[in-house]
Amino acid sequence: MTRGTDPVTIAAAVVEMAQGGRFADIEELFAPPLRAVVSAETLQAAWESQLSTMGAISAVATPISESAPESWVTASGKAGLVKVSVPVTCERGGLTVVMSVDETGLLQGLQLAPELTEPWTPPAYARRKRFDEHEVTVGSGPLAVPGTLSVPRGDGPWPAVVLLSGGGPFDRDATSGPNKPLKDLAWGLAGRGVAVLRFDKVTHAHAAEVAADPAFTMGEEYVPHAVAAIHMLQRHPDVDAARVYVAGHSMGGKVAPRVAAAEPSVAGLVLLAADTQPMHRAAVRVVRHLASLDPGARAAVEAITRQAALVDSPRLSAETPATELPFGYSGTYWLDLRDYDPVATAAALDKPMLILQGGRDYQVTVADDLAGWRAGLGHRADVTIRVYDADDHLFFPGSGPSTPADYGKPQHMDAAVVTDIADWLAPRQSAIARLASSFKR
Repeated sequence: MTRGTDPVTIAAAVVEMAQGGRFADIEELFAPPLRAVVSAETLQAAWESQLSTMGAISAVATPISESAPESWVTASGKAGLVKVSVPVTCERGGLTVVMSVDETGLLQGLQLAPELTEPWTPPAYARRKRFDEHEVTVGSGPLAVPGTLSVPRGDGPWPAVVLLSGGGPFDRDATSGPNKPLKDLAWGLAGRGVAVLRFDKVTHAHAAEVAADPAFTMGEEYVPHAVAAIHMLQRHPDVDAARVYVAGHSMGGKVAPRVAAAEPSVAGLVLLAADTQPMHRAAVRVVRHLASLDPGARAAVEAITRQAALVDSPRLSAETPATELPFGYSGTYWLDLRDYDPVATAAALDKPMLILQGGRDYQVTVADDLAGWRAGLGHRADVTIRVYDADDHLFFPGSGPSTPADYGKPQHMDAAVVTDIADWLAPRQSAIARLASSFKR
């Protein structure tokens, strides 16, 4: 197909082609690194899965272009990408098609993101005047990532925690539409006497480099930067080096025991909606659940089921094309993930753990995932398990069945979750804070 190089024109054409089901034509616009991990079939499954929950498209807004962040470079190291966002309105919500277009008119990146909404606002429980915050760099070398350190004001040393985002190229706040659940948690904890370090995932800060590395694994996605963050906190003069914890959400919780195994000085773990069911099988379950809400997602179920079967197959190898596997992850990535048992890894650790689960979570569930933690760790006195019946996967409280559209509404992490984590991490400071609060009434 013929094409121009104007990023806005290309972005508008991509959305038009998706509406018309012309996913093979979109694939022709992929630069080689993107084509290596995303196929027309994968894109079609993701598109149909989104529309199955949001309904038919009712409007497509004018594309919004801007210079891409400096970290967005092509696989050959060339900068100069243009980020284009195309807001799409559906019957029951909306989404944003986000593309990075290079100087030749090829797509270096394509993401189906939540709809553009109003800016994040702090939760009512955030006590901003009680802590200071500044930017830091986590790790070293070409894959170092930016982060934010929040330190309580007053006399330390304070307990501290490293936050790990879930699966996917999340920023330090785990931004989802107008929501920033990890920023909610960081601000909530920092105001309650806990130092917090959060950082952009390497898959967010260095997407092109990671996509071009066929040997990239889940361990490399998390462990090096998590360990670097732990060491940074331990060296901080206002932090108690003996009380540095790791708190991970979703896949970040799944990998947290692996981080603690790599860095024995970790004081303990907080696992929020951490999955124990193999991820490829969970993906089939989740897509089937979404298809039950809208039968139009049948193609997505068929695609993910076929891809998941390949992960379980003895035919899986490092050479298996990423386009044939779930989420476009490489064969090496899936081999590493398939061999990792988070419950067994956690059980081998002599460390206290706080395991939290939302009762309305359809992605990581009480029946499919928390059951694994209970079976492997529930007998231990140093392991605390709590379920928040009204909370979804992001620990947003609500009622009724949870759906992806809920994440597009402005919400905040459950205050009870933040308080419980603060009390577990810093029981002495929390008790003093409650006593001081009672005198102010």
